Amino acid sequence: MDRIVIIGCGGSGKTTLGRQLAALIDAPMTHLDGVYYDAAWNALPQEEFVAIQQKLVAEPRWVIDGNFASTLPIRLTHADTVIFLDISPTMCLWGILQRRLRYRGGQLVEQGVFDRIHWGFIRYILGYRRQMRPKVRALIAEHVTHAHVVTLTSRRAARRFLTTLPHQT
Repeated sequence: MDRIVIIGCGGSGKTTLGRQLAALIDAPMTHLDGVYYDAAWNALPQEEFVAIQQKLVAEPRWVIDGNFASTLPIRLTHADTVIFLDISPTMCLWGILQRRLRYRGGQLVEQGVFDRIHWGFIRYILGYRRQMRPKVRALIAEHVTHAHVVTLTSRRAARRFLTTLPHQT
């Protein structure tokens, strides 16, 4: 595992798992929300977002977390491991609540915390399995021919997955 993509609904634990994996394999961690949005939630122009990702995936080792389905093929075609966190909406909402409490509702870019909770985001989480999951699975099926794909359906499964990996020395 040298090039890892982590995909999943908001609040599924992508950043937490990404940090742990990055530390485990001694690779840089990129949180795509931190690349795409600035502190005022202004989006990066699409061409720049694509160019940044192309530069990131050209590196020999990396962990990148985030959905952004429009650019997911860039990451999928270069990954050797794809982790899909297929966590229930209830657990994702719980994860967001925990994150909000832990960071007191703040946005901590350096830690990958982007706390922008609004009704549209909550609807997105509640509808993720119905609307986004099929798209994500189709993109994985289309663009991943060489990588190991891991689907984890709970935080417990994610913790168990980490324990099965060899640690760097």
